[in-house]
Amino acid sequence: MISIKDKNEMKQFAKRLVALVQPGDLVLLNGDLGAGKTTFTQFIGEALGVKRTINSPTFNIIKSYKGTNLKLHHMDCYRLEDSDEDLGFDEYFEDDALTVIEWSQFIEDLLPNESLTINIEVIDETSRHIKIEAKGEHYEVMKEALEQ
Repeated sequence: MISIKDKNEMKQFAKRLVALVQPGDLVLLNGDLGAGKTTFTQFIGEALGVKRTINSPTFNIIKSYKGTNLKLHHMDCYRLEDSDEDLGFDEYFEDDALTVIEWSQFIEDLLPNESLTINIEVIDETSRHIKIEAKGEHYEVMKEALEQ
């Protein structure tokens, strides 16, 4: 488990993550409403060199951004609870981009077998605990590096 004291530490954690990602990687973000999933995604985008403002794609579900060296696909699947709709997720997962998904549990059946899951737990107004789960050898290596 990783303890985060404030937004600056969350930003540093995002930079460490981005230093490890490769084209085609999938990061799943879990946490309650207000845990900081979108804020974390904004920090990931910033570390990737995204110039546009990243905000929650709740109504669009998917937004894509151009980074300096890598594209970012940001998905918010909150509105897909109890939905059988396939929005062509495979195309995004097969793209040479970093895909970050909030509320991935609502599309669990559509996800690739391998991914990195970051669980964000609210401790208080500024503090968070992060627990990382890895599925697949590449993601195990990333998890180990992030937990150092």
